[in-house]
Amino acid sequence: MAVFTPVTDDQARAFLADYPLGAFASLHPIAEGVENTNYRLETEGQRHVLTLFEARTDEASLPFCLGLTDRLAGRGFPAPRPVRDRDGDWVGTLNGRPAAVIEWLSGAWLREPSAEEVQAAGAMLARLHLEAEGFAVERTNPVGPSVWRALADRCDTAAVGEDREILEGVEAALAALGDPWAEDLPRGPIHADYFPDNVLFDKGKVSGVIDFYFGCTDLLAYDLAIALSAWGFDAVGMPIPGAVEAFRRGYEAVRPLSSAEAAALPRLGQAAAIRFTLTRLHDRIFHDPTKLVTPKDPGAFFKRAAWWRETA
Repeated sequence: MAVFTPVTDDQARAFLADYPLGAFASLHPIAEGVENTNYRLETEGQRHVLTLFEARTDEASLPFCLGLTDRLAGRGFPAPRPVRDRDGDWVGTLNGRPAAVIEWLSGAWLREPSAEEVQAAGAMLARLHLEAEGFAVERTNPVGPSVWRALADRCDTAAVGEDREILEGVEAALAALGDPWAEDLPRGPIHADYFPDNVLFDKGKVSGVIDFYFGCTDLLAYDLAIALSAWGFDAVGMPIPGAVEAFRRGYEAVRPLSSAEAAALPRLGQAAAIRFTLTRLHDRIFHDPTKLVTPKDPGAFFKRAAWWRETA
């Protein structure tokens, strides 16, 4: 979560006039994350998230993203339900951006989860995959391999110093990787950004899974590879002892991998490392310092690619 587009109290009041939420009380920017603009919204004893969707979240993708969370919530999965306005729509327009009001879920994300909590997060991802099965809407991965190439080419125009070294490493990894999607593996709706800051805990249990805006239709094992790359390493990119194993143990207790998925996991892990390295590298090179957002370190994430290669 982050703030790119400012919203005043008066603008929020006018927008909320179309929603059955009661009187506006307050609006507070949420500074975490790097993609969309988010505010904590308070109305007559209720709390919601007001989200304005920025460049990487195409408005045409929102029926998938919001529809998926609505479906999951309807099945008892702890995903935030979008709120419909008085016309029955999930999406309106605020300050020139598509905008939505989303249910606020209790809990907080964990900066140093225990092995048991990592395992619980793995089990919840598997549950997400099972509960989402049959969701009729599809969305092409918005940050798939064709986008990686475009990001690398743009970074090439401005990368210097450490950023240039990282880009050269990414190019070498891309050339060596081949196509991790070549095999016919199980597909379906995936989260595609299942990082610790998108999984909330309350009293030791997962209380919410949020931020589905990279959600798409893709390989379930790729979603697992992303999550393992997120939960299994520390802030500087070093593996956390036992974390990858704990997450995978939790996942496979609910949805065991096929032998083909297990074999493909190291290649998909390398793909996940390349994907997040490139988006972070792009965001750091082209960072706008006037925006309330802190770019993440691409080098720390790129270290995962070498770890995945060694596990192959």
